[in-house]
Amino acid sequence: PGRRVYRKRNELPIVLSGTGIAIVTTPKGVMTAQQARRDGVGGEVLCYVW
Repeated sequence: PGRRVYRKRNELPIVLSGTGIAIVTTPKGVMTAQQARRDGVGGEVLCYVW
């Protein structure tokens, strides 16, 4: 619960084959995993929405 796990851009999850989203906090701000992949940044996954 207290351990922070950061993911690289290519390790960010694709939720339910693209039906859901993952919310990620990155150095560029909070965004979806899809936006983070497009911007080329990784970060910490906050939650999944499906």
